Amino acid sequence: VANGRNVYRNIKNAIQFLLSGNTAAILAVLYTSIAGLAVPFQAVHLLFINLLTDSLPAIAIGMEPADKDILSEKPRNPKEGILNRSFMINLGIYGVLIAICTMVSYHVGLVTDAATASTMAFATLTIARLFHGFNCRSNHSIFGCPINRNWWCVGAFVLGLLLINMVLFIPGLHGLFEVSDLTGLQIGWIYLMAFVPTLIIQIGKIIREHIK
Repeated sequence: VANGRNVYRNIKNAIQFLLSGNTAAILAVLYTSIAGLAVPFQAVHLLFINLLTDSLPAIAIGMEPADKDILSEKPRNPKEGILNRSFMINLGIYGVLIAICTMVSYHVGLVTDAATASTMAFATLTIARLFHGFNCRSNHSIFGCPINRNWWCVGAFVLGLLLINMVLFIPGLHGLFEVSDLTGLQIGWIYLMAFVPTLIIQIGKIIREHIK
């Protein structure tokens, strides 16, 4: 029973991770379209995210061990689908948070030019989704579900971070991935905005755990 519940939960968490990240990308594109701004992502950016940096955390989430309290949970309704009310609420909140921070980076880059804005939006979305993998491991906060419980997630995060930084810092890859040179301040802004959604989500989980 514990193994079955854990497999189902991991599948559900992986789906939530993928859908919330894609929701953020859709909202960002929708915002720029409505505002009449340049597109925030090139086709190669979305391919990079979906094929490389997204797949790694999703697989790692599937390797998450069972929580200690997994057998104390009430049995789920077998007629209830994965996309239930709480799932969709979390999906919307996560997607909106990541989209807002991505667009903040986009506007910071837009002060320079559209190419810089696109690069900053791409990098922020990618790194934010890598951080977001830790949010989707469990309903518990990072204190209730320590990072070292699943080294696959840590490995996926480090490898994903290595890949995006190679794209940003190796000049030979700039043309292939349609990115611009960034200043140190812009790189710092990217990392700050990428981390903010995870910070907010984790604070929310901590508050919820204390209320319970």
